[in-house]
Amino acid sequence: MILGNDRMQTRNLGDSDLAITPIGFGAWAIGGGGWAFGWGPQDDADSMASIHEALDCGINWIDTAAVYGLGHSEEVVAKALAGLPAERRPYVFTKCARVWDEQRQIGKCLKADSIRRECEASLRRLKVETIDLYQIHWPEPPEDIEEGWQAVQKLKAEGKVRWCGVSNFSAAQMAQVSSHGQPTSLQPPYSMLRRDIEAATLPYCQKHDIGVIAYSPMQSGLLTGAWTKERHAALPADDWRREKNKQFQEPLFSRNLRLVEVLRGIGNHHGKSPGEVSIAWVLRQPAVTAAIVGARKPGQLRQLIGAAEWRLSASEVNTIEGFLMENPD
Repeated sequence: MILGNDRMQTRNLGDSDLAITPIGFGAWAIGGGGWAFGWGPQDDADSMASIHEALDCGINWIDTAAVYGLGHSEEVVAKALAGLPAERRPYVFTKCARVWDEQRQIGKCLKADSIRRECEASLRRLKVETIDLYQIHWPEPPEDIEEGWQAVQKLKAEGKVRWCGVSNFSAAQMAQVSSHGQPTSLQPPYSMLRRDIEAATLPYCQKHDIGVIAYSPMQSGLLTGAWTKERHAALPADDWRREKNKQFQEPLFSRNLRLVEVLRGIGNHHGKSPGEVSIAWVLRQPAVTAAIVGARKPGQLRQLIGAAEWRLSASEVNTIEGFLMENPD
């Protein structure tokens, strides 16, 4: 099992023995298109090459979910890792509580028997005997979160899961399930454009030693510096960002392009990309253990990996804060 290399430090995730790099590979987009939250067509060969590039960069964990591509992301991860020697294999994190039917319609379920079926299916798709971190994807339906959490804890006791976490939970929901065992980690959305977890959720995690792995630190790719109005207009019809992400809608989209130019100016002083600036902004937060960074083609991750250990100065953070205050949602 990789525990980092000379180029990248690691941090323990919450109360676990998982020593993870500051950046992990996010496998949402490599699930491909044709489902409710797809990112448009995706070449599996590009996906696998991107995963191998992540490992070459020293990244030692991959975050996926059963629902990404309705099982396809987990299958691609398994193919990419097939045949790797033990010392090169990353930790693999996945999620439950989203199910789908033969019509590819996605449902929400936290019933114990459903959680068990989902775990067994993920183990098969990932071709592993144990999942390193198994997370409840969403606290929905809310009346079943304790049943779902107890089911995940039972899977840990049986050795099918090494550690248990949650995703998209509030501080109150984490407190609610903690009577049955504290979550090792929380996976929340967090970026300079989405900051609602700062008030209560991050302080709760810090107080209770719950690791935080932030997703969408670049706001679903928007802060990478690669977007133009022309690219936006050409988004595939089955790319979820077209209709379901308000940051990609006007007038916010134009505001966000201006923000990227602020990030570009900061990054240029350090030889960093706007994406690296946005990731570094997330990683500056003491409660955040690591950030999830997606890549769909080889070469993309190498433009972002510099954020793993580089940090913004106080004046640079203030420059970003000033822009956001002057240009609110």
